[in-house]
Amino acid sequence: MDPTAPNRVASVGHRQTGPRWDRRTADLLAGSAQLTDEGTQLATADFAGWLAHRGREHASSVRRIDFTDLKGWHFLGQTGNLVHQSGRFFTVEGLRVRTSAGLFPEWHQPIIRQPEVGILGILAKEFDGVLHFLMQAKMEPGNPNLLQLSPTVQATRSNYTRAHRGSPVRYVEYFTGPRRGRVLADVLQSEHGSWFYRKHNRNVIVETRDEVPPHPDFCWLTLGQLHELLQRDNVVNMDSRTVLSSLPAAADGPDRRPARALSPDTEVLSWLTEQRSTHDWTIAPVPLAGLPDWHRTEREITRGDGRFFDVVAVAVDAASREVPSWTQPLIEPHGEGVTAFLVHDFDGVPHVLAHARMEGGLPLVVEVAPTVQCVPENHPADKRPRYLDQVLAARPAQVRYSARHSEEGGRFRNAVSRYLLVDADEALAAEPLAPEYAWLSVRQLERLTGAGLSVNVQARTLLTCLRSMAKPVPAADDKGW
Repeated sequence: MDPTAPNRVASVGHRQTGPRWDRRTADLLAGSAQLTDEGTQLATADFAGWLAHRGREHASSVRRIDFTDLKGWHFLGQTGNLVHQSGRFFTVEGLRVRTSAGLFPEWHQPIIRQPEVGILGILAKEFDGVLHFLMQAKMEPGNPNLLQLSPTVQATRSNYTRAHRGSPVRYVEYFTGPRRGRVLADVLQSEHGSWFYRKHNRNVIVETRDEVPPHPDFCWLTLGQLHELLQRDNVVNMDSRTVLSSLPAAADGPDRRPARALSPDTEVLSWLTEQRSTHDWTIAPVPLAGLPDWHRTEREITRGDGRFFDVVAVAVDAASREVPSWTQPLIEPHGEGVTAFLVHDFDGVPHVLAHARMEGGLPLVVEVAPTVQCVPENHPADKRPRYLDQVLAARPAQVRYSARHSEEGGRFRNAVSRYLLVDADEALAAEPLAPEYAWLSVRQLERLTGAGLSVNVQARTLLTCLRSMAKPVPAADDKGW
């Protein structure tokens, strides 16, 4: 790519990667996105009361405990890895990374290893001609407010195969076994590459015509209502955000004008492939015991300098879950994150400044990431991430979107980032780019997301936020995002 030529506009005219575009799906999604205030089932104004009521119906609590109070978990004598006695769920191990890319050439850290592929599934259904999505009020021990809006099904394989011997996962039959509806999206996506080792989940959306048995912990919402709720802090959970990012884009259909971008898709794919191929890295699991710079106390695994994160243990009581009480480890980061895309319109076409970011736990090591993704307190003055200061210094008029969202509450405790979409001025947009950065059109970001294992979970959240800011348009038009 030639990032120094912002006025060169090339046509991107090939078929969309991922779910096949069709007019009915485009019309349904556009119509659903237009209804922001009310659907046919629950008005947006009533949502907060509904969620609070679900919280009162299922009292929950989470408290820190010592590692010795973990039930069913223990540290292995030889490696010091933290494991469950069943051999299922997940383990906490060590990781060593050596790389020629990024600000830190070598580091060691604890990391969660969970090799099984889980299901993140949303069930969709038409009511009075409008597509609605079945969402769940789900308690997770790491959420700062415990209860958030999750997909219809959010379950590891251990959970939906009932390794915990708890209650069955509701509605999982729509996403396993024989097809029970029309698939709108079905793609493997990575999870947090800084804290998970090569973990990925199935992100799937199924449209059904069945009569779906109602349950008080679930509600039907339009896409527009979900977009409205994304403007609120810590309401729509990470798993919902990533599944929604996998919805097909209403663009590049057989009878629509092709979207236009600074660079053709072939160059974008070449840029990502080059970033995955030209750096040296050695990534290897190592024993948790004796991990350099880390030490274990009775209550945490932590660094001596207090940076990055701790591994802690919690006891959970949650009457609404398949198992009403349990204990488990969680990763708890230090400080609030900043996750942002710089955004600029080139010849009227919105683009984001993407970062080909290396993370030690990603399945393919490098994926498309936001312009900025960090916890500022973790970086000394001489190792500030590129563009962080521009994002933090943005004027209010430059900020298109701002909300705080928590990360995966089933494995991370109080992991919250401020998600931002920030307008880049003309001078910044014209600057030459470092090789690991590129301007991608929003359509290109959507297509890469549909391909799977190419766009990281933070960038997928921002893609969903971008869509929440877009003005819905009919399928016959190709304007907007």
